[in-house]
Amino acid sequence: MNTMRQETHRSGAFKQCNKQHKTGRHRSKSAVNKEFKDKQNIIGKSSKRFEKNLGKDARRNQLLQHRKKKREQILAQKRNFGGFFTAPILICIIPLQNNIDLKSILSIITGMDEDANIATSPSGIIHVGIPKFKQRFSIIVPPIDDVFATLDAAKVANTILFVTSNQANNGIPAEVIDDWGREIIMSCLAQGLSSTMVAVHNISSLHIKKRQECKQAVQRAISKWLPEEKVLELDTTADCLNMFRRAGSQKQKNLFYRDIRSYLLAEQVSFESDKDSLDIGTLIVSGYLRGMTSLSANDLVHIPGFGNFQMSCIRTSEDPYLIEHAERKKFLSDNKMEVEGRFKTVILTADPEKQESLESEYIPDPMNAEQTWPTKEELAEAAVNRNRKIVKVVPKGTSEYQAAWIPDEDGESICSENESEDNMSVEEAKSESGSTEDLEDDEEYETITISEAPLDEERYDQDIDMSEEKQAMEKFKEAKLDAQFPDEVDTPQDILAKIRFQKYRGLESFRTSPWDPKENLPTDYSRIIEFADYDRRRKRIYKERENIKGVTPGCYIQVYISRVSRETFKAFAMAENKPLIVTVLLPYEQKMSLLNVVLKHSGSTRPIESKEKLIFQCGFRRFAACPIFSQHTNGIKHKYERYLQSDSTVVASMYAPVIFSPCPILCYIEKKVVSWN
Repeated sequence: MNTMRQETHRSGAFKQCNKQHKTGRHRSKSAVNKEFKDKQNIIGKSSKRFEKNLGKDARRNQLLQHRKKKREQILAQKRNFGGFFTAPILICIIPLQNNIDLKSILSIITGMDEDANIATSPSGIIHVGIPKFKQRFSIIVPPIDDVFATLDAAKVANTILFVTSNQANNGIPAEVIDDWGREIIMSCLAQGLSSTMVAVHNISSLHIKKRQECKQAVQRAISKWLPEEKVLELDTTADCLNMFRRAGSQKQKNLFYRDIRSYLLAEQVSFESDKDSLDIGTLIVSGYLRGMTSLSANDLVHIPGFGNFQMSCIRTSEDPYLIEHAERKKFLSDNKMEVEGRFKTVILTADPEKQESLESEYIPDPMNAEQTWPTKEELAEAAVNRNRKIVKVVPKGTSEYQAAWIPDEDGESICSENESEDNMSVEEAKSESGSTEDLEDDEEYETITISEAPLDEERYDQDIDMSEEKQAMEKFKEAKLDAQFPDEVDTPQDILAKIRFQKYRGLESFRTSPWDPKENLPTDYSRIIEFADYDRRRKRIYKERENIKGVTPGCYIQVYISRVSRETFKAFAMAENKPLIVTVLLPYEQKMSLLNVVLKHSGSTRPIESKEKLIFQCGFRRFAACPIFSQHTNGIKHKYERYLQSDSTVVASMYAPVIFSPCPILCYIEKKVVSWN
C-alpha cells in the first residue's frame, strides 16, 4: 500500500516581509522623530544584523582559519613548554604510602640517561635536562610527615606524580594507599590539582603474571579520585624516560587562582643585613618566575608562613641550568639577536610613589561614629509605625530599638494576641553554660586536640587527662543536643532568663521583620576595608593584572625583599626540604576585611564548635582564625549555628585578609600530634 507524503511549503527568496510597527505605545511618527531628534548616531562597529551574510564556502573558510590559528597557538605553547628559554617543567613527587622508599626512586631518576644534564640546586630541587626531548624538568620531593609543605609543593607544580609501592621496606605487603595517602590526595583535590600521573614502584620484584594484577589493584584504588589516570611503572631507566616523556607532552591544567598571580619556587635563598641594623636586612630569593602574568617591582609579595613584604628591586640573570648539546648551539646561532636580548641583565627598581603599602587596617576616627540626623522619609515612616508606649524593665545598656523586641514582665508579647507563638523565631546564639563565669567571658574557649596516631594502651592510661576527656564528652553531648533540637535552648535555673537571653532578639517574622545590618556594629568594623561593588572591583583588578608591565614569566630572576628580620631567615633555614614560595599579592589583598567562606564538614565525625580556633588555607595564604558559623541560605538574615555538624555546610565569617574569588579554601583543626609517624 502506497502512502502519500505530505509536502510542506517552503518560503523562497522573494517572501513578503511586512515592516514591524516599532513606534511603541501607539505613538505617532512625529512623536518618535521628536524624541530622537537631538541624539547623535554612534560611530563604531555595526551590529550583526546589519553585517553582510557570508556564504557557505566563506563560513567554512573562516572556521578553518580560526581552527588553524588556535592550533598554531597550542603547538607554540607546547614547543615552549619546558624548552630552552622557559621555566623547566616542575614535577612534584608525592608518595601515597607513609613508608615508601623515595631514595631508590630518585636514584633511578638521576641515573636514567648518560646524556642527561642533572644538577641539584642549594634548596634541594633536582634539575634534569634531556637533550633528546629538548626539554628540562625540575623535581621536588616534599617531606612526607608535613601536610602543609606537601600542599605548597603541589600548588606550584606543573605535574604531580603520585607514587605507591608494591610492598613496604620490611617485606610485609602494605596497603596501596594508606591513611597518609588518602589524606593528602583529598587535600590536593580540594585545593586544586594540576596535571597528574600515577606510578607504581618496586613492581619488578613480582612475577610477570602478578604485575598486571598489582597494577589493576592500584587502578581500582586510585579510580575513586582520579578515574582517568593510567598507572605507570617506575622501576627502570626506560620507565623514567616514559614518565618524563608523558609529563612533557600531556595536556596542562590551569588553576586560575595560581596563574593570575606571579609566583616562584625558591632555588637559592640568601640574606644581607642592612647597614643600620644587623637584625633587619634584605632577603634575596632566586628562582624561575611562573604564572600567566608579569611581575612588577611595585607589587607586594607574600611568603606563606612569614607574611607580606615589599620588594626593593628585581634582577634577571642567566639561567644556571641550561641544556648543553648540539641542537641548542644551532638554535643559539640561528637566533643570536633574540638570545642576546634574553640573556641581558635587567634590573627593575621599585618606585616609592607607585609601590603598594603594607598597611592592613585603617586607623578609625572616633568622631566618625556619630549618628546622623534621620531624613524626612524615615521620620514619616517612624510616625506611621509608632506603637503605644509601654514601660518595661530591660537590662542595663539596652537601646530603645532592642527594647521594642523584649517582652514585658507579664509575659505578653508586643505582637497581637491573635498571632500564634509559633510565628516567633529566635536567632540562635552560642549555647553557654549557666555559670556566671561563662557569661563574663564567652570568647575564650579551649581547642580540643585529638591524636589520630596509634597509641599504646598503657601509655594512653598514663597520659590520660580526665579534665580534657570530660570536656570532650560534654562537647559531644552539646553537639548531639544541638543536632536533635537546633531551635531550642534550655532555661537556666540559677540565673534570671532576662539576663541569660539579653543577647537574643525576638523576630515576628524571620523573613520580613526589619533588621538594620549596620546596627550596633563593633568598633573593629571601622578598621577593615569595605567594597562598594566587590564583583566590579574584582573584574577590574583581573583585567589590569593581564596588562601589567614587568618581568615576563619563564625568566630566572632574583627578587630582593626588603625589611625582613634575621629570625625569619633562620626559621626558613631550619626547615629542611620545605619549599619556599614567593607569590605576588593583588591590590587590596594586604587589607583586612570580613571574610565569608563556605565550609563543608567531611572526613571526620567530630563536631566543630563555633568560635573554635581553626587553621585556614586560602589559596597561597595560611592563617589561624576563630570563625562564627551561620546557615548557608539566601536572604539578608542568617541563622547562627553553634556547631558545624558532620556532613553539613555552613558559612564561616571571620576577620581575615582580602582574597579575591574564585579561590579554594581548606580548613584544619589544631592537634597535638602533627606528624603522621
